[in-house]
Amino acid sequence: MDGIITRLTIAATASAPALLLRPWRPADAAVLVGLYRDEAMRRWVSAGVHDRGSAARWIQDQQRGWDAGDRFAFAVSEIQGDAGEDALVGHAVLKNVMPGASSAEVGYWTAAHARGRGVAPRALEALTEWAFDAFAGDGLTRLELLHQADNTASCRVARKCGYELSSLVAAAPPEFPLEAHLHARVRDL
Repeated sequence: MDGIITRLTIAATASAPALLLRPWRPADAAVLVGLYRDEAMRRWVSAGVHDRGSAARWIQDQQRGWDAGDRFAFAVSEIQGDAGEDALVGHAVLKNVMPGASSAEVGYWTAAHARGRGVAPRALEALTEWAFDAFAGDGLTRLELLHQADNTASCRVARKCGYELSSLVAAAPPEFPLEAHLHARVRDL
């Protein structure tokens, strides 16, 4: 999409390195397979990444979302060293973006080796600010975040970033086997 920023940087803090949010790229497939070996990741995330081929297809799907302008998936990485190399630590996505629609959805996950280091809230906050800035002219005023009700870590991240619990959503097996929390954040006007 023309004029859409595709790289977001988050400054380092006293306790955490800088983060880079960038579109997923084919070279990320091998690392992505390794990240999906985590049992907790497979429990909370519905994507079927289990080998290099499925990882490549998942990345292609993310790229198609950018091309269509309705899904903006970012690989989240820590910027390491003077060369600015990045190591994948998560994912953040803005999805269901429709022209003229007042709401869209956000999502995220953090790699096992990076959990507990503030990656998810920092990435979600950057994604939220970007989404409200980039799509304000299209009428975007509300972002929704959905997670399984028993995912307490995701609930903490949502609340930390100003996404208040809006409602409970009934389970819809097999894709959504458990009840979910719907959080929402409204753009400051």
